[in-house]
Amino acid sequence: MTIAINHPFNPKSEIPSYIPSGNECALFERAWTRQLPVLLKGPTGCGKTRFVHHMAARLGLPVSTVSCHDDLTAADLTGRFLLKGGETVWVDGPLTRAVRSGGICYLDEIVEARKDVAVVLHPLTDDRRVLPLERTGEHLEAMSSFMVVVSYNPGYQNLMKALKPSTRQRFVSIEFDFLPRDLEIATVSLESGLAEGKVAPLVDLAHRFRRLKGQDLEEGVSTRLLIYCATLIDAGLPLSEAVLAAIIEPMTDEPDVKAALLEIANSTLA
Repeated sequence: MTIAINHPFNPKSEIPSYIPSGNECALFERAWTRQLPVLLKGPTGCGKTRFVHHMAARLGLPVSTVSCHDDLTAADLTGRFLLKGGETVWVDGPLTRAVRSGGICYLDEIVEARKDVAVVLHPLTDDRRVLPLERTGEHLEAMSSFMVVVSYNPGYQNLMKALKPSTRQRFVSIEFDFLPRDLEIATVSLESGLAEGKVAPLVDLAHRFRRLKGQDLEEGVSTRLLIYCATLIDAGLPLSEAVLAAIIEPMTDEPDVKAALLEIANSTLA
């Protein structure tokens, strides 16, 4: 079963906030203009999904987000025959709907999906821009406004789930990382409502924790977790409780590692 969320563009709604760290907005816009697929790569929680929705709103495009997982198949994306009212009818999947009507189909963490998912994208990510539907006999040509965007975290791969070069080289790639200190402070403050002066120590703490990646921690502290923490503090939760609940607890279940992180947090935030 696919996990897909459709977000039709509402011209009356605000564009989701996003603070660029480089030329990623201009690059994405030019890729869409020239009908090129885009791959976003970077650590978990660094803003890849927010960036996609920001750009979709800027370009006036609907976006269908598919969270990839081990059981996601090509049929979940393209569609299948289902029983409705005693009849068997074809129901488009999120990829097919985007091909027919235009917009962005965003596959988050593409390497988590089964291998046939990448294969079904191949004819859509070259000059053909077509989607063959064997079950219906259709050969769909993508709308001019259609765009495939995928993301993955290259630092959290294993050999079984690496993105193949034959797939990776079909995309224009944009590399993401955590924002520079001042921009991350501004982003967390904007999203949480907490003053920048109170956000700064949280960002400094995250930088210390990120240096532990690959040692005691599999992943560094995401900007998303910093926003959660700052939001709790802005809502009145004590600093120490917010840091424990929104940063340390989500990062590890190991008592020894947790104790070490608490010690670092106490020294950084003292």
